Amino acid sequence: MIRILAATEDKRMVQLSSLEELKDYAVTWFWVDFMAPSAEEALLLGEGHFHFHPLAIEDCLYYLQRPKLDHYDDVHFLVLHAMSADTLETQEVDLFLGPNYLVSYHKHPRRELLRAWEKVLHKPHWETHGCIHAAYVVIDELVDEYFPAAQAIEDQILEFATGSNDQGTRQKLEQVFDMRNRLLKLRKTVLPMRELLYRIQNTQRIENLNRYQMFFTDVYDHLLKLAEIVESNREMTSDLRDHYMSLSANRMNTIMKTLTVITVIFMPLTFIAGVYGMNFENMPELKWHTGYYGVLIIMGIVALGMFAWFKVKGWFD
Repeated sequence: MIRILAATEDKRMVQLSSLEELKDYAVTWFWVDFMAPSAEEALLLGEGHFHFHPLAIEDCLYYLQRPKLDHYDDVHFLVLHAMSADTLETQEVDLFLGPNYLVSYHKHPRRELLRAWEKVLHKPHWETHGCIHAAYVVIDELVDEYFPAAQAIEDQILEFATGSNDQGTRQKLEQVFDMRNRLLKLRKTVLPMRELLYRIQNTQRIENLNRYQMFFTDVYDHLLKLAEIVESNREMTSDLRDHYMSLSANRMNTIMKTLTVITVIFMPLTFIAGVYGMNFENMPELKWHTGYYGVLIIMGIVALGMFAWFKVKGWFD
């Protein structure tokens, strides 16, 4: 569907359902939102009302693009990412910023766009360049939606680090790697958006942008904070990973040491048993009446002596 929000010269905000209705009002600027548009509605981007550049239209219609800013004469094309706080999956939101209009295009309904629409509807900027403010509101709402995801992961890490549970080391390591994967997804969204806001702040090609410089700086600061949260949490998960891998390695070393001690103790016993198991005729010990018990006593003394020696050396500490 297509919805239109127009600011009139008599300082009214009117909501329209078709582009033809714009002719009935003295409009200073307007916002056209393509929300889950049909194939016929998508044609308005190129062959219909706006005649945007084919490369920008291709970016809208087909592939998930990295956040970016492209300039086409007096139209500025922005690719933004909306993110689900639960799954951390991203969806593309495209903005066309013209001299006195904003066109947003997104294939799925987004609550961030709905909130931005309501904000602009009730607190519009009546100047001709009010479309820049509308673009800021959209970007700000998209970035604000990143915070619940980052805070949820941070809370999960803190709860995991400070809590006590009976899970094994393997299960704990799996949880740590799962949190690191979620942080990686968040990082792949936050850092490109931060680079985009840096470009917007420093571009000289968008007219009247200096009037809203502080607004975009505020969004950039939010992204800086998000990047710091992500990096600090990645460091914390790295420490947790190293901690549990060290515990796992230490446990393995303890097991190997125990098995080594058992093996070393039984080596001389196996040697003695092997010698007296050869059944040669000229072995006088085989004919001794107490030979069997004597060998057992010797084997016991050897085993206990080696055990005592290892104990003194601290192998069992």
